[in-house]
Amino acid sequence: MLDKIQFMTIMFLGDLKTRRDEKGATATEYGLLVTFIALLIIAGVTLFGQGLNDFFTRLSTKVGDWAK
Repeated sequence: MLDKIQFMTIMFLGDLKTRRDEKGATATEYGLLVTFIALLIIAGVTLFGQGLNDFFTRLSTKVGDWAK
């Protein structure tokens, strides 16, 4: 009987430990996901930033010409 209680206790504690570890892994995965998205945004701004700046500069010049 004591062996059965010890076994159940060990299994219960092992289950608690496993659940705790999964939460840590989930937080790590979210952290990696946020980092990846931030890198994509930085790369996009770096690659297309000057082109977008030129586009909006030309657009503002045309709109300014319409107002004259």
